[in-house]
Amino acid sequence: MSLNDPQWGKRGNDGPPDLDELLRNLNAKLNGLFGRKGGGQPPVRGNDGGPKVSSGGAWLLIGLVFLIWLASGFYIVDASNRGVVLRFGKYLETTQPGPRWHLPYPIETVEIVNLSQVRTVEVGYRNTVKSKVLKESLMLTDDENIIDIQFAVQYILKSPEDFLFNNRDTDESVLQAAETSVREVVGKSKMDFVLYEGREQVAAQATKLMQEILDRYKTGILVSKVTMQNAQPPEQVQAAFDDAVKAGQDRERLKNEGQAYANDVIPKAKGAAARLLEEANGYRQRVVANSEGEASRFEQVLVEYQKAPTVTRERLYLETMQQVLESTSKIIVDQKAGGSLLYLPLDKIMQGNSPAVQGAAQPRAEAPVDPGAGQVQRSREAFRSREREAR
Repeated sequence: MSLNDPQWGKRGNDGPPDLDELLRNLNAKLNGLFGRKGGGQPPVRGNDGGPKVSSGGAWLLIGLVFLIWLASGFYIVDASNRGVVLRFGKYLETTQPGPRWHLPYPIETVEIVNLSQVRTVEVGYRNTVKSKVLKESLMLTDDENIIDIQFAVQYILKSPEDFLFNNRDTDESVLQAAETSVREVVGKSKMDFVLYEGREQVAAQATKLMQEILDRYKTGILVSKVTMQNAQPPEQVQAAFDDAVKAGQDRERLKNEGQAYANDVIPKAKGAAARLLEEANGYRQRVVANSEGEASRFEQVLVEYQKAPTVTRERLYLETMQQVLESTSKIIVDQKAGGSLLYLPLDKIMQGNSPAVQGAAQPRAEAPVDPGAGQVQRSREAFRSREREAR
């Protein structure tokens, strides 16, 4: 009976309606549903003086309660979830996405597990990097240095059964496995490798080792990513570490400068050495070729000398004198027959016989004849005749 019932508040100092009357009205309505006519008859009372409910109404009420109980077993599993059905607390089956039904409570229960949700565990800090947890972040490297490292682990679930039955605290399990894995990887690496060029490799190795640990304990967890948030020396030695880093940078700079100088000097030296070698090889080939040519020419001259020794000797003498006197402008010849010296103006003779002088003299066909030229010609012929006589 609702609060809008006109009989509400009309009995006993405007109090609530009598429960006996409510039961009688309900019994009358149930009898009306089953086809009974009990409008003018007084209700049947039990031994205790209260209204007596008929057996048909009781069964109907029981049936309604049973239907409601059966309907409570329907449930819907989303696409990203899985349903784990438990019968009296024992694992029964895993249901796929869609509408499902199970025996209602307390016989069977359903645990809905989200497999696509990305969960995050922070190691070495909480919420922000400045909120450090030193007992988790301080680690020892292979070269016996201490570093302060913070990282985050993201994971999802791959087995709802293992997740429900093999874990007590999932985040704590992931945190311990992550800390163990990173400590092992950092303990096998140098400090500079962890701080600078090896961050990605450290994260990848830690992810692999962490997954092996979680699979060994059958936690049903899949590690998706390990992100290195911060890695640095402890604050107490930060200044000394900065000085060491600067010294290392100066060392690398000097090494690079030396290497650059070497790269500039060494190729030049190699080029000069190669040039000298090529020049030496060329000189050697030239000398050898000249020597072979001289030897071949000597052999040819020897053959001709054996045929006519006098003529060959005279020809060699004349060729030698020609080569010797080629660069001189004056020649003095000592005559055997007389005691006078004969002066030959060879410089003028050579100038007169030069192509430039002959070319310049061709346009001047009408120029007067130099009387000294005839004198020079006669002197040359006289010299040749005397030379023949001496032979």
